[in-house]
Amino acid sequence: MEEKREGIMETEMTCAGQAAEFFSQGYNCCQSVFLAFAGRYGIDRETALKLSCSFGGGMGRMRQVCGAVSGMALICGLETGNTDCGDRQAKTKNYETMRRLASAFREKNGSIVCGELLGLSEQEKKGEGAAPSPRTEDYYKKRPCKELVRCAAEILEEEFHFK
Repeated sequence: MEEKREGIMETEMTCAGQAAEFFSQGYNCCQSVFLAFAGRYGIDRETALKLSCSFGGGMGRMRQVCGAVSGMALICGLETGNTDCGDRQAKTKNYETMRRLASAFREKNGSIVCGELLGLSEQEKKGEGAAPSPRTEDYYKKRPCKELVRCAAEILEEEFHFK
């Protein structure tokens, strides 16, 4: 049974399942992860999608840090981020948590770098522009992104005891 709450799809599906579904709908990796959790923080759908948009494709399709990992970083900040710039202990806790999340992702997937996860050569990365690839059936067959998004969301669910 589905209902709409603050613009976020709510189902009996886990956040990880929702994240994978959002990716299948055409959202980028970061958007998919962030949107699956945004409602927990009172962030509406439009704001969540705009905040997370630029991190897709390894940040603006530059194939750097995977967008799913960037989505984890956004949620990590909402959970453990500090607001007092002088609170070194809070910063340390946040950084430790983010390092643990990234390490778990790397352990499961071999890297946190988009280009490496996609198996792209340096030449292939240089040949890509900013325009996203069309989301065709073949695109979804070739890309591991849907499962990487699911993995990132599962790591968040486990770390922060979301269910």
